[in-house]
Amino acid sequence: MDHRLLEIIACPICNGKLYYTQDKQELICKADHLAFPLREGIPVLLETEARPLNAEESRP
Repeated sequence: MDHRLLEIIACPICNGKLYYTQDKQELICKADHLAFPLREGIPVLLETEARPLNAEESRP
């Protein structure tokens, strides 16, 4: 994931910062407790494609 891209994209729901998790290939929005998938290196920033984070993943 290109770090420059992370600086300009935001959560499509709250416009908050997204955090990249390399092991799961996801972008995390801590404010909305959602994980957006990456498919072939491309962020899929659709609310319908996001998965809710579990309690452990939502911890700061």
